[in-house]
Amino acid sequence: MLYIWVGVAGIFGALARYYFGIWIGMYTHAVFPYPTLAINLAGCFLLGWLTMHLFKSNKIHPYIVTALGTGFVGSFTTFSTFSVETVQLIQQSHAFAALLYVFCSLSGGLFMSWTGFKLGGMLHSRLKGRGGSDTAS
Repeated sequence: MLYIWVGVAGIFGALARYYFGIWIGMYTHAVFPYPTLAINLAGCFLLGWLTMHLFKSNKIHPYIVTALGTGFVGSFTTFSTFSVETVQLIQQSHAFAALLYVFCSLSGGLFMSWTGFKLGGMLHSRLKGRGGSDTAS
């Protein structure tokens, strides 16, 4: 049953990535791969937030936790596209853009994950303080 949950969430994550990428692409017409960068940064924030808020709650079934983290966020973000786009930038003689892309992806991804952790943890603590969420310690 877990495989079904992960698969269904993966479908929604992949579709969200596809449509979000198209939407961002409508506003950016540059060599720089803004859609993939934005998607990966959003995914880093989301996984950090989910990890510190929803995943700490014992009210959410473990299948849902795995489906959201591995299925949805895993298929929403894309390391392989990031890697291929970086190589393509280098092959097209856009070495500075490639370096900028790598820097923004890594530093931005870490920052967004940290921000998601902090905000998710704050929300979780607030709800826990009100009796709205239990933790599995």
